[in-house]
Amino acid sequence: MEENNSEINVDELMHTIREEVVKRQVYSQQINSESNLDTSKLKLSISYIETFLKNAESRSSLRIKWPEKLNHFPFNLSAKLQKLILKAFNFIFKDQREVNFNIINSLRESVVLNHQLIGQIATLKAQADNRIQSLDERIVTIDNSIQGIDNSLNAIDSLISSWLTGIQKNLDTLNMQVQGIDENLSIGDARIAKLNEHLITTESHLVTVDTRIQEINERCIRNDSYLKNDLMQQKRLITLFLEEAKKCLPEPFSQEQLQAFVNEDTHFLDAFYAALEDQFRGSREEILERLKVYLPLIEEAKVGTDESPILDVGCGRGEWLELLEESGYTSRGLDINKVMVEQSRSRGFEVIEADVMVYLQSLPDRSLGMVTGFHIIEHLTFPTLMKFFTEVVRILKPGGLAIFETPNPENILASSCNFYFDPTHQNPLPSSMIKFILEMQGLEQVKVINLHPYPEAYKVIGSEIAERFNDHFYGPQDYAVIGYKL
Repeated sequence: MEENNSEINVDELMHTIREEVVKRQVYSQQINSESNLDTSKLKLSISYIETFLKNAESRSSLRIKWPEKLNHFPFNLSAKLQKLILKAFNFIFKDQREVNFNIINSLRESVVLNHQLIGQIATLKAQADNRIQSLDERIVTIDNSIQGIDNSLNAIDSLISSWLTGIQKNLDTLNMQVQGIDENLSIGDARIAKLNEHLITTESHLVTVDTRIQEINERCIRNDSYLKNDLMQQKRLITLFLEEAKKCLPEPFSQEQLQAFVNEDTHFLDAFYAALEDQFRGSREEILERLKVYLPLIEEAKVGTDESPILDVGCGRGEWLELLEESGYTSRGLDINKVMVEQSRSRGFEVIEADVMVYLQSLPDRSLGMVTGFHIIEHLTFPTLMKFFTEVVRILKPGGLAIFETPNPENILASSCNFYFDPTHQNPLPSSMIKFILEMQGLEQVKVINLHPYPEAYKVIGSEIAERFNDHFYGPQDYAVIGYKL
């Protein structure tokens, strides 16, 4: 409303309309008076003209009678002489008389036309008077309407003013309420900020607690697995003892039975070693992802069929057997750890429980397409390692291959620390030495693949010395040696 009032002033508009109405009324009256005056003047002028025309007509006619004014001396001539003078006069002014007569006729016609024009003017005046009167009446009506509109606008203006006053009061009240709400919101924001800080602190504590719970849970799972495996081992030993006791009672144990008990002593740490693998080997998913690097070698060699099966020595938890089975290859595993053998068999894999050398020596020549061993050769003494490689070459078919993965001693952290996480490890094995042994045993195209370097975040950025430092400390943690029997 305030913006509209600033653009249109109603009072000024009404004042302007009233002035315009008064001007038109005065103008109408002036036109009436002027038109009446002009018409009377025209009629008077025309009457003067008609009088002049009558006088001119009498003077322009033929002179047949001597003027009365000339009957006195010295113009009182005889009748004949008067006629003679009249004839001479008429003859002399004949042309002038004709001109005067034509002028008079023209003026008469002009007077007639003027009478007609005056009549038409009177008619038009009457029509104009009627229209002006109608306009005056309409102007009066408009003036009354404007007066009514003015009164209505004044009432509306008063009403709007009262509304605006009420609205302004309401706005002031609302502003006070909004100000109070803003203050309350500020207080609420401060409380929420404090609560948020408290929640962040609590969340941090919860994350810490969750991490500790997860660690405890993992530890409990490992301990539970270890205890279960150990109890199974103890149960198996007790069962074996009871069965042997039933056979010999009431006689004492024989030498063969006692030797069987002694042989079982080698499996005393099977449950512990299974738990050790779970702790330091890495998760099953991580190992599966690492082993995928070898699948293209199997595809290239065309092994893993029923005629050229794959043997995984020291199969452990069976990750490689799982990957081979998913890829559609024929394979079986070999391990001496009873706990791990049971774990792999529980997953449906074919696993033989036997000493590696005893089992390999039992296999015929050229019976396997591929022999693999992941982190197995570092467990063997050097004489056993040499015999192991000899047997591997013997049982491989022509075109077959062998893959052995082991910790990389060129990595100082791996060879000086991580290697000894497993107390059954013998010695770190340099890749060049293993490559040389396999070549001496008869494998061809022997190559070394470096594997599993530390993430880039561990490495030092800088000079050539920094790069050499990275190679020795954060380089490949493992390597694989691959050889073919041609």
